[in-house]
Amino acid sequence: MQSDHQIRQNVLDELDFEPSVNATNIGVGVHAGVVTLSGYVSSYAEKVAAERAARRVRGVRAIAEEIQVRLPSDKKVADDQIAKRAVDILRWRIGVPADRIDVKVERGIVTLSGEVEWRYQREEADEAIHHLGGVVQVINLIRVTSAAQAFEVKDKIEKALRRSAALDAAHITVETDGGKVVLHGKVHAWFERRLAEDAAWSAPGVTDVVDHIQVAP
Repeated sequence: MQSDHQIRQNVLDELDFEPSVNATNIGVGVHAGVVTLSGYVSSYAEKVAAERAARRVRGVRAIAEEIQVRLPSDKKVADDQIAKRAVDILRWRIGVPADRIDVKVERGIVTLSGEVEWRYQREEADEAIHHLGGVVQVINLIRVTSAAQAFEVKDKIEKALRRSAALDAAHITVETDGGKVVLHGKVHAWFERRLAEDAAWSAPGVTDVVDHIQVAP
Protein backbone atom coordinates (compact mmCIF):
# COMPACT_ATOMS: atom_id res chain seq x y z
CA MET A 1 0.00 0.00 0.00
CA GLN A 2 1.39 3.38 -1.00
CA SER A 3 1.46 6.32 1.36
CA ASP A 4 -0.18 9.63 0.50
CA HIS A 5 3.30 11.13 0.24
CA GLN A 6 4.32 8.54 -2.37
CA ILE A 7 1.11 9.01 -4.34
CA ARG A 8 1.56 12.79 -4.33
CA GLN A 9 5.12 12.50 -5.63
CA ASN A 10 4.04 10.05 -8.33
CA VAL A 11 1.24 12.38 -9.44
CA LEU A 12 3.69 15.29 -9.60
CA ASP A 13 6.10 13.16 -11.64
CA GLU A 14 3.30 12.09 -14.01
CA LEU A 15 2.23 15.71 -14.52
CA ASP A 16 5.84 16.65 -15.31
CA PHE A 17 6.06 13.70 -17.71
CA GLU A 18 2.85 14.62 -19.58
CA PRO A 19 3.97 16.81 -22.54
CA SER A 20 0.61 18.57 -22.93
CA VAL A 21 0.66 19.86 -19.33
CA ASN A 22 2.66 22.70 -17.82
CA ALA A 23 2.81 21.51 -14.22
CA THR A 24 4.44 24.69 -12.94
CA ASN A 25 1.16 26.21 -11.71
CA ILE A 26 -0.61 23.00 -10.62
CA GLY A 27 -0.78 22.04 -6.97
CA VAL A 28 -1.31 18.47 -5.75
CA GLY A 29 -2.69 17.37 -2.41
CA VAL A 30 -3.44 13.80 -1.29
CA HIS A 31 -5.46 12.49 1.62
CA ALA A 32 -6.37 8.82 1.99
CA GLY A 33 -5.72 8.27 -1.71
CA VAL A 34 -7.96 11.16 -2.80
CA VAL A 35 -6.01 13.56 -5.00
CA THR A 36 -6.88 17.26 -5.11
CA LEU A 37 -5.61 19.18 -8.13
CA SER A 38 -5.52 22.95 -7.80
CA GLY A 39 -3.95 25.96 -9.46
CA TYR A 40 -4.48 27.12 -13.04
CA VAL A 41 -3.70 26.25 -16.65
CA SER A 42 -3.93 28.15 -19.94
CA SER A 43 -6.51 25.98 -21.74
CA TYR A 44 -9.35 23.58 -21.07
CA ALA A 45 -7.55 20.83 -23.00
CA GLU A 46 -4.62 21.17 -20.60
CA LYS A 47 -6.97 20.89 -17.61
CA VAL A 48 -8.41 17.63 -18.98
CA ALA A 49 -4.93 16.29 -19.70
CA ALA A 50 -3.83 17.01 -16.11
CA GLU A 51 -6.78 15.08 -14.69
CA ARG A 52 -6.12 12.13 -17.00
CA ALA A 53 -2.46 12.09 -15.96
CA ALA A 54 -3.42 11.92 -12.29
CA ARG A 55 -5.85 9.08 -12.97
CA ARG A 56 -3.04 6.98 -14.40
CA VAL A 57 -1.16 6.87 -11.11
CA ARG A 58 -1.48 3.71 -9.04
CA GLY A 59 -3.02 4.25 -5.61
CA VAL A 60 -5.28 7.13 -6.68
CA ARG A 61 -8.79 6.40 -5.37
CA ALA A 62 -10.57 9.58 -6.45
CA ILE A 63 -9.82 13.03 -7.84
CA ALA A 64 -11.09 16.42 -6.71
CA GLU A 65 -10.64 18.81 -9.64
CA GLU A 66 -10.14 22.45 -8.65
CA ILE A 67 -7.92 23.62 -11.52
CA GLN A 68 -9.00 26.89 -13.12
CA VAL A 69 -8.53 27.88 -16.75
CA ARG A 70 -6.95 31.31 -17.10
CA LEU A 71 -6.83 32.33 -20.73
CA PRO A 72 -4.11 34.79 -21.77
CA SER A 73 -5.68 38.06 -22.89
CA ASP A 74 -4.62 37.45 -26.49
CA LYS A 75 -6.43 34.09 -26.55
CA LYS A 76 -9.81 35.26 -25.28
CA VAL A 77 -12.53 34.72 -27.87
CA ALA A 78 -16.08 36.07 -28.03
CA ASP A 79 -18.85 33.59 -27.23
CA ASP A 80 -20.43 33.90 -30.67
CA GLN A 81 -17.11 33.02 -32.32
CA ILE A 82 -16.66 29.99 -30.06
CA ALA A 83 -20.21 28.86 -30.84
CA LYS A 84 -19.64 29.12 -34.59
CA ARG A 85 -16.37 27.20 -34.39
CA ALA A 86 -18.00 24.56 -32.20
CA VAL A 87 -20.84 24.01 -34.66
CA ASP A 88 -18.38 23.84 -37.57
CA ILE A 89 -16.04 21.35 -35.90
CA LEU A 90 -18.94 19.08 -34.95
CA ARG A 91 -20.04 19.07 -38.60
CA TRP A 92 -16.54 18.16 -39.73
CA ARG A 93 -16.15 15.36 -37.17
CA ILE A 94 -16.80 12.01 -38.83
CA GLY A 95 -19.33 9.89 -36.96
CA VAL A 96 -20.83 12.75 -34.95
CA PRO A 97 -24.51 13.52 -35.74
CA ALA A 98 -24.08 17.30 -35.56
CA ASP A 99 -27.69 17.93 -36.54
CA ARG A 100 -28.79 16.27 -33.26
CA ILE A 101 -26.46 18.28 -31.01
CA ASP A 102 -27.18 21.79 -29.70
CA VAL A 103 -24.42 24.19 -28.66
CA LYS A 104 -24.67 27.01 -26.13
CA VAL A 105 -21.78 29.25 -25.09
CA GLU A 106 -21.69 31.66 -22.16
CA ARG A 107 -18.48 33.27 -20.88
CA GLY A 108 -16.38 30.60 -22.54
CA ILE A 109 -18.41 27.76 -21.03
CA VAL A 110 -19.75 25.46 -23.75
CA THR A 111 -22.87 23.41 -23.02
CA LEU A 112 -23.68 20.51 -25.34
CA SER A 113 -27.16 18.97 -25.38
CA GLY A 114 -29.23 16.70 -27.60
CA GLU A 115 -29.43 12.96 -28.23
CA VAL A 116 -27.15 10.42 -29.91
CA GLU A 117 -27.31 6.65 -30.30
CA TRP A 118 -23.82 5.74 -29.09
CA ARG A 119 -21.60 6.79 -26.26
CA TYR A 120 -18.59 7.24 -28.58
CA GLN A 121 -20.58 9.94 -30.42
CA ARG A 122 -21.13 11.77 -27.13
CA GLU A 123 -17.41 11.55 -26.31
CA GLU A 124 -16.31 12.55 -29.82
CA ALA A 125 -18.41 15.71 -29.57
CA ASP A 126 -16.94 16.49 -26.16
CA GLU A 127 -13.38 15.85 -27.31
CA ALA A 128 -13.81 18.04 -30.39
CA ILE A 129 -14.77 21.05 -28.26
CA HIS A 130 -11.91 20.61 -25.76
CA HIS A 131 -9.30 21.99 -28.12
CA LEU A 132 -11.14 25.09 -29.31
CA GLY A 133 -9.48 28.35 -28.37
CA GLY A 134 -11.34 30.41 -25.77
CA VAL A 135 -13.10 27.46 -24.13
CA VAL A 136 -12.80 27.39 -20.33
CA GLN A 137 -15.20 24.52 -19.60
CA VAL A 138 -17.36 21.95 -21.39
CA ILE A 139 -20.66 20.79 -19.90
CA ASN A 140 -21.80 17.67 -21.76
CA LEU A 141 -25.55 17.09 -21.38
CA ILE A 142 -25.85 14.94 -24.50
CA ARG A 143 -28.00 11.87 -23.81
CA VAL A 144 -27.44 8.41 -25.23
CA THR A 145 -30.73 6.85 -26.32
CA SER A 146 -31.03 3.31 -27.61
CA ALA A 147 -33.52 0.49 -27.12
CA ALA A 148 -32.19 -2.81 -25.73
CA GLN A 149 -33.23 -5.68 -23.48
CA ALA A 150 -31.65 -5.56 -20.01
CA PHE A 151 -30.50 -9.19 -20.09
CA GLU A 152 -28.73 -8.63 -23.43
CA VAL A 153 -26.90 -5.59 -22.08
CA LYS A 154 -25.85 -7.44 -18.92
CA ASP A 155 -24.58 -10.45 -20.85
CA LYS A 156 -22.50 -8.37 -23.28
CA ILE A 157 -20.92 -6.34 -20.47
CA GLU A 158 -20.02 -9.39 -18.39
CA LYS A 159 -18.38 -11.00 -21.42
CA ALA A 160 -16.43 -7.80 -22.12
CA LEU A 161 -15.19 -7.71 -18.52
CA ARG A 162 -14.05 -11.34 -18.69
CA ARG A 163 -12.13 -10.65 -21.90
CA SER A 164 -10.10 -7.85 -20.30
CA ALA A 165 -6.64 -9.00 -19.25
CA ALA A 166 -6.29 -6.01 -16.92
CA LEU A 167 -9.41 -6.75 -14.84
CA ASP A 168 -10.47 -9.41 -12.37
CA ALA A 169 -14.10 -9.73 -13.46
CA ALA A 170 -14.90 -12.01 -10.50
CA HIS A 171 -14.88 -8.96 -8.22
CA ILE A 172 -17.23 -6.85 -10.35
CA THR A 173 -21.00 -7.24 -10.51
CA VAL A 174 -23.31 -5.82 -13.15
CA GLU A 175 -26.93 -4.76 -12.66
CA THR A 176 -29.11 -3.54 -15.51
CA ASP A 177 -32.45 -1.81 -15.88
CA GLY A 178 -33.13 -1.38 -19.57
CA GLY A 179 -30.20 0.67 -20.85
CA LYS A 180 -29.06 1.75 -17.37
CA VAL A 181 -26.07 -0.13 -15.94
CA VAL A 182 -24.92 -0.13 -12.31
CA LEU A 183 -21.44 -1.46 -11.50
CA HIS A 184 -20.37 -2.71 -8.05
CA GLY A 185 -17.22 -4.31 -6.69
CA LYS A 186 -13.59 -3.53 -5.99
CA VAL A 187 -10.47 -2.98 -8.07
CA HIS A 188 -6.86 -2.17 -7.19
CA ALA A 189 -6.35 1.01 -9.21
CA TRP A 190 -8.28 3.92 -10.68
CA PHE A 191 -7.46 2.92 -14.26
CA GLU A 192 -9.08 -0.50 -13.64
CA ARG A 193 -12.26 1.25 -12.52
CA ARG A 194 -12.21 3.24 -15.74
CA LEU A 195 -11.66 0.09 -17.81
CA ALA A 196 -14.74 -1.50 -16.25
CA GLU A 197 -16.78 1.62 -16.93
CA ASP A 198 -15.58 1.74 -20.55
CA ALA A 199 -16.51 -1.93 -20.96
CA ALA A 200 -20.02 -1.15 -19.73
CA TRP A 201 -20.39 1.77 -22.12
CA SER A 202 -19.18 -0.33 -25.06
CA ALA A 203 -22.25 -2.61 -24.95
CA PRO A 204 -24.98 -1.74 -27.48
CA GLY A 205 -28.06 -0.24 -25.86
CA VAL A 206 -26.34 1.31 -22.82
CA THR A 207 -27.72 4.79 -22.10
CA ASP A 208 -26.35 5.39 -18.59
CA VAL A 209 -23.60 3.92 -16.38
CA VAL A 210 -23.55 4.36 -12.61
CA ASP A 211 -20.14 3.33 -11.30
CA HIS A 212 -20.06 2.25 -7.64
CA ILE A 213 -16.81 0.31 -7.97
CA GLN A 214 -14.41 1.05 -5.13
CA VAL A 215 -10.65 1.37 -5.46
CA ALA A 216 -9.22 -0.80 -2.70
CA PRO A 217 -6.02 0.43 -1.03
